[in-house]
Amino acid sequence: MQGKKAFERMNSLTFKKSKDMKAKLEEAILGSIGARQEMVRRSRGQLERSPSGSAFGSQENLRWRKDMTHWRQNSERMDKTRAELEHEALIDGNLATEANLIILDTLEIIVQTASVTESKESILGGVLKVLLHSMACNQSALYLQHCFATQRALVSKFPELLFEEETEQCADLCLRLLRSCSSSISTIRSHASASLYLLMRQNFEIGNNFARVKMQVTMSLSSLVGTSQNFNEEFLRRSLKTILTYAEEDLELRETTFPDQVQDLVFNLHMILSDTVKMKEHQEDPEMLVDLMYRIAKGYQTSPDLRLTWLQNMAGKHSERNNHAEAAQCLVHSAALVAEYLSMLEDRKYLPVGCVTFQNISSNVLEESAVSDDVVSPDEEGICSGKYFTEIGLVGLLEQAAASFSMAGMYEAVNEVYKVLIPIHEANRDAKKLATIHGKLQEAFSKIVHQSTGWERMFGTYFRVGFYGSKFGDLDEQEFVYKEPAITKLAEISHRLESFYGERFGEDQVEVIKDSNPVDKCKLDPNKAFIQITYVEPYFDTYEMKDRITYFDKNYNLRRFVYCTPFTLDGRAHGDLHEQFKRKTILTTSHAFPYIKTRINIIHKEEIISTPIEVAIEDMQKKTQELAFATHQDPADAKMLQMVLQGSVGTTVNQGPLEVAQVFLSEIPSDPKLYRHHNKLRLCFKDFTKRCEDALRKNKSLIGPDQKEYQRELERNYHRLKEALQPLINRKIPQLYKPVLQVNSHRDSFSRLSLRKIDI
Repeated sequence: MQGKKAFERMNSLTFKKSKDMKAKLEEAILGSIGARQEMVRRSRGQLERSPSGSAFGSQENLRWRKDMTHWRQNSERMDKTRAELEHEALIDGNLATEANLIILDTLEIIVQTASVTESKESILGGVLKVLLHSMACNQSALYLQHCFATQRALVSKFPELLFEEETEQCADLCLRLLRSCSSSISTIRSHASASLYLLMRQNFEIGNNFARVKMQVTMSLSSLVGTSQNFNEEFLRRSLKTILTYAEEDLELRETTFPDQVQDLVFNLHMILSDTVKMKEHQEDPEMLVDLMYRIAKGYQTSPDLRLTWLQNMAGKHSERNNHAEAAQCLVHSAALVAEYLSMLEDRKYLPVGCVTFQNISSNVLEESAVSDDVVSPDEEGICSGKYFTEIGLVGLLEQAAASFSMAGMYEAVNEVYKVLIPIHEANRDAKKLATIHGKLQEAFSKIVHQSTGWERMFGTYFRVGFYGSKFGDLDEQEFVYKEPAITKLAEISHRLESFYGERFGEDQVEVIKDSNPVDKCKLDPNKAFIQITYVEPYFDTYEMKDRITYFDKNYNLRRFVYCTPFTLDGRAHGDLHEQFKRKTILTTSHAFPYIKTRINIIHKEEIISTPIEVAIEDMQKKTQELAFATHQDPADAKMLQMVLQGSVGTTVNQGPLEVAQVFLSEIPSDPKLYRHHNKLRLCFKDFTKRCEDALRKNKSLIGPDQKEYQRELERNYHRLKEALQPLINRKIPQLYKPVLQVNSHRDSFSRLSLRKIDI
């Protein structure tokens, strides 16, 4: 069909061109110098005087004969009927197919002859080149069927030709086959699918995995989606399904890992295909765009060159939006990926041994490990050939990462990056570079010292965001933790997401859920899109706090977050102190913040219910910590200290701590299970009063003469509070102070007990 259209188009264009050329020629002749005009005039005169009545006058007096020129012939061609034109197109098409089939027969004869000669490799390589070239041309379906059959036979007979010698042609073949897999003609698709499947099978039989073909097909898909205009996504998906069916029904390889590997590859290609197409739709949605880029980069996990390209694309996107911490993480991942493959290429002690060297910078970086069966050796042709897979390339990526961390204010991470970089410059005796690095390190550490409290460099604010409703598509029922710029208010992110999705679905179709309670999707309107947004804080266990000392430690490498929801047993959110429960929800994300993207999926959720007395203990511990922090702040901040003191002992709120004590400590609980909590709260109040005293002493040393009366007022309030608390916090529960074990007074038995062998 295409051949016929092309033939008709060619005929019409040729005729039009012929007419144009004829008109131009006549104009040139008639409009030129007198001699030519005279010649034409004389010829026309001869026509008029011709005694024979011939349309062309006397043969002797004419310089040319129009009936012998090609103008006449072309005009006659246009007089042919459509049927005749179609017949001519058919003949032309058949001739082209026949000529190609003859070439194919010739190639097969060459293969048969060359296979017994000594120099068969070079000859067979040439045959493969001709085959690939013919596949790249516009061919008939009939020829392509035979061409694919010849190609399959060649791969089957000489697999080492493609996988060991002509490696570049293996990449070309994968691209040609994948392109044909997206053809609109079903016979071409089925033959191309068969060829691609056989290619995988042959590669697998050589080494129990088909890493090379996996990598080449994945790279070819990237090229096809990025460059082809006639690319049909639906037809390619059908072909991938055909390949999957072949693998499932291949009885010979059913007991091997081959079917699973094919399934993984097909799934991966489907994901890359979907995400690349979706990228065009989500250009205005920064989170979704980065998510898609992330998933595409993950799809290229076994194609280091392509993964590196996409990681750098992500770094660029983050830099555009001033997400410097995320851009730095992308560059660290890039450097780790390069180091992983570079260690296979160059065995140098001063180079990082792989991504494990980078785990102090980020725990996430271990995902760049090249440990799966799919890893292709980097010394093979076409793998890790980019400029970054060199020592200079690695140094460049690390320098960029350090610069991005510095812009993000994460100076501790700058130090970790330079720990990897310094040994490389030391090995190269590059004193100039080392001087520059140590200068930057001094600058970084100076900034850490001058910003010791950490408040000056806010690293981010975190929110849990849940999406509910079929309108969201892939996002439906997904929950994320979003990292937003520092000091982002809940109202800001709420307005941003509501406005964005409102524009997309319609303002009346989007609703923000105001509370933090668990969402029952059955109770929601199925025609609307719902977003639930909750402010969350980093969460650490007690043992973690031993290592998370500085402000940076408490805001880096975060995987767990917490938010609290107050409730009472009768359904109200807030009640009196003795009935106020609290639900603490701890969320765990799939990766640690900061990461190569600004939102991370929640993979685990844990709920802890705090009883009213436990809520009171937490509140008192929080107040005590605030007092301690304000008291020992360096440099001292009198305003902050006075604000915290006022909240603890001030007249307006002194009912706060006192009321808590009166509710929970006035009587010893009847339930023995509550003894420990009662005692813990009592000790909290002891600590609280001690901290109040320390804070008052500190404030006295900071104030001037004008605030002495204010200081006296604070002290009076403190003494009143202490007197009221005294009887409550000094009373102990006798049962808690009973001896736990009855100690045997007989010395011998004690010795025997202590030396007795215990079976574990």
